Amino acid sequence: MSASRSTLRTVVAGTNFGRFYVDAVSAHPDLELAGILATGSPQSHALARRHGVPCWTALDQLPDDLGLACVVVPSAVMGGQGTELAQALLRRGVHVLQEHPVHPDELADTLRVARRGRVQYRVNTHYPHVEPVRAFLDAARRLRAEQRVLHVDAASPVHVLAPLFDILGRALGGLRPWRLAESAPGEGPVDAGGGTPVRGLQGTIAGVPTTLRVQNQIHPGDRDNHALFWHRVALTTEGGVLTLADTHGPVLWHPRMHSPRDEGHRLVFRSGPNAPWLRLPTSSVIAGAPDGHSFDEVFSELWPAAVTRALDGILEAIRSDSDVLRESRHDLAVFGAWRDLMATLGPPELIRPPDPRVLSAAELLGPPTDEPPCDGTAATTPAVRRDAGAAAPAADASAPGAGYTRPAEFFDLGAQDHTGRTGPAVLACLRGLDPAAGPLLDIGAGSGLVTRQVALAHPECEIIAAEPSAGMRAVLAGRMAEDPRTAERVTVVPEAAADLVLPDRISAAVACGVLGHLPPDQRRSLLRNLAAALAPEAPLVVELMGLYTPVVMPPTRLRRARLGRQRYEWWMAGEPAGEELMRLHTTWRVFDGERQVREVRDSYLWHTVTLEQVAEEAGLRLAAPPDGHRAAVPHLGVLRGAERAVLTR
Repeated sequence: MSASRSTLRTVVAGTNFGRFYVDAVSAHPDLELAGILATGSPQSHALARRHGVPCWTALDQLPDDLGLACVVVPSAVMGGQGTELAQALLRRGVHVLQEHPVHPDELADTLRVARRGRVQYRVNTHYPHVEPVRAFLDAARRLRAEQRVLHVDAASPVHVLAPLFDILGRALGGLRPWRLAESAPGEGPVDAGGGTPVRGLQGTIAGVPTTLRVQNQIHPGDRDNHALFWHRVALTTEGGVLTLADTHGPVLWHPRMHSPRDEGHRLVFRSGPNAPWLRLPTSSVIAGAPDGHSFDEVFSELWPAAVTRALDGILEAIRSDSDVLRESRHDLAVFGAWRDLMATLGPPELIRPPDPRVLSAAELLGPPTDEPPCDGTAATTPAVRRDAGAAAPAADASAPGAGYTRPAEFFDLGAQDHTGRTGPAVLACLRGLDPAAGPLLDIGAGSGLVTRQVALAHPECEIIAAEPSAGMRAVLAGRMAEDPRTAERVTVVPEAAADLVLPDRISAAVACGVLGHLPPDQRRSLLRNLAAALAPEAPLVVELMGLYTPVVMPPTRLRRARLGRQRYEWWMAGEPAGEELMRLHTTWRVFDGERQVREVRDSYLWHTVTLEQVAEEAGLRLAAPPDGHRAAVPHLGVLRGAERAVLTR
């Protein structure tokens, strides 16, 4: 396709990391998103619909007028077909931007295909285009113009090691000659699983003495989430040290501490005509926010902007019709060095650790801690106190009651406002129930805030309140016992929803905020059993969380409350954990004035589902809550009347 068009019709292949490319192409003034090439998953089709473009599943479905392809599919060296796909597109006359990593032999073959077809091909290592890294590289070029680099100290997880070599090559003005060998093979500290999490290497890059540390471990199904750190680079010169503290910043300058000596050969401790540099700060942030970027900003700003810069780069190559082989000499060196180092390190250790407990800076602040005991054991005087349970190894997030036991003491502080709206809506949906038809079943009753409202509104009805979380159940039992009107009619049981043995007949059932905790097969089984046990036209009241598809939920403060002198904050965050599955994280922070004194965290899995799905699985008719409650509780519905055709499928 001619490069003279004002916009290039562009296809993006791959919809995992490729989502960043889809968004960047859609927003780029010189590109037009023509469609998505993917395996045809529901997520890929949904992404294509959102952008109003087709989702193709085979190469022969692509139109002939494409100008550019972004191949965001693993290459052959990673066990994928990305390079094969890139070469096929190049043979069709389509320019290609391919996501890293690529074996140097693959790269050389693909460059030859591009050159024969007179089209452009580039590999995007992504991270050199991230803004803090770009600022570091600009500062490194200016530093090298002033002084020689004497030493390099660098670190990287193994799955983004190729981009580290790209960063180092740009920072040092090249990579050759390079030579790296493991400094102490088989030695060093081990992690809890018996492996060595970080391997140390010594050698030279661009002739500069180099120390390199690599986390040579990888989670086969979740690479990014189990990296202990990201790119770190420190360039030592005569005048100071330039440091990229992290891929996402900040960039720091530490001038060298050097003081002249007086006539008595004593160090001079004050600046003056002979030592004006003593007025310099010991460190300066020369790029990036001093407090760093939030991970929300990384995903919403830094990474999309980096993809846009990579697109700008290949567009410039297309316009200038540059020699693809000559322009890729640096890439060949990068992936050659990467191949050599991977051979030195050997295969990464495969790990499958539990989700980490991520710490905030606030947890490291506070009164000074005591000196370590003389026997070498560490003192433990944390600034933010946690319950023993919160510091324990991660619990099974799919276990019954997961996510509620540790924060149970705070639940009412956060939930009272919500249940003040949910309770009346539930009562409206239960209007007209027949207590003689059987007990009312409250599934996942929690601390009993809604259970108590139901019990008081229906004084003739027996209630079975099921709650698997011991902490929540303790509050529930105490709440029911404190009022004689509820104590004699409400039975509290510890069974989880999937383990309940239902009475033969029930007058109603309530399941608020519980069905998403169940895997789909358990949810369907429960719903069909409930439908079979409900008296004719008896209501099943269901409230969901409003998460109908897996999404990234940034940390969000849901509630603030005050109790005595302390202030409480309830935060929630989440991320996709699979198809129709999310992992949700709750955090309770307790403040005395402005000082945080406690933090309690937990997490659990939530299976995304809609009210319409619930009704279909139960074989019941779905209706909204009565007028006056719909806006207040938009994710609550009432189900009635079994559709036996569905129940007998």
